[in-house]
Amino acid sequence: MNLSTPAPHFRVAALYRFCRLEGFEALRAPLAAFCCGRGIKGTLLLAREGINGTVAGTEQAVAELIAYLEAMPEFAGLEVKYSAAEAMPFHRMKVRLKSEIVTMGVEGIDPLASVGAYVEPDDWNALISDPDTIVVDTRNDYEVSIGTFSGAVDPQTKSFREFPAWVESHRSELEGRKVAMFCTGGIRCEKATAYVKSLGIDDVFHLKGGILKYLEEVPAEESLWQGECFVFDERVSVSHGLAVGEAELCRACRHPLKPEEVLSPKFVSGVSCPHCHDARTEEDRARYAERHKQVELAERRGTHPHIGG
Repeated sequence: MNLSTPAPHFRVAALYRFCRLEGFEALRAPLAAFCCGRGIKGTLLLAREGINGTVAGTEQAVAELIAYLEAMPEFAGLEVKYSAAEAMPFHRMKVRLKSEIVTMGVEGIDPLASVGAYVEPDDWNALISDPDTIVVDTRNDYEVSIGTFSGAVDPQTKSFREFPAWVESHRSELEGRKVAMFCTGGIRCEKATAYVKSLGIDDVFHLKGGILKYLEEVPAEESLWQGECFVFDERVSVSHGLAVGEAELCRACRHPLKPEEVLSPKFVSGVSCPHCHDARTEEDRARYAERHKQVELAERRGTHPHIGG
């Protein structure tokens, strides 16, 4: 009898590439058709500055997609990080056209022209342990809430558009220091470090491959990471070795929840959590409860509507 745990059925690929992508609009339909024809689901963003997204499918389907993209000269050198999921972590396939593949909202920031020095995961601990280094988490507050690096500064941003304003207001704290930045998969730091360097701060670094690569490569016993890493799919979070984490998602406000927050009396599945309970009315909660009921009914029927995304 084989008692071994079956391998996860789906492969997840988080990918991006900054490049000069003129005529990116024409890629939308064939890329969507390619993915849908192979059962791949997730989101891909296309813009004049490149491609960004996370998708999931069978190992063969995802391999075919990566080969398809890398066959285009513009996407040669595509940054890809793989992980696994036992169930499909996305509800549908979306290919969207955007003005930026990661939205900062600052004109003229070009990671192809200037970017912080890449630091491999194996070298990251030494950099952030240096007392002359200020470590900055470039993610948003809800992401930081379930995990970050020891000693990292949390800018407490609600969106990446707020990050430049935070940098401006803390510029004096960054000048004259080594500035080490990190994000989930590396893409936000491409723009974050490019922006900081545009201000004349030159000693800027970022974690190559982001938190995901660090958790994949650095053993837990040597890690300076605390907690779990939020991911933008139905797994909610991952931990060391990219194992699926324990965090849950509030279906009312989309905030990730630690296990102890799920035990709060303010948590009601699909209705409220400690982060949104006091900001909602009884009418709101009644509406969310009805929505959650409809979602559960649809799931039992096997239709799985994407509600609350």
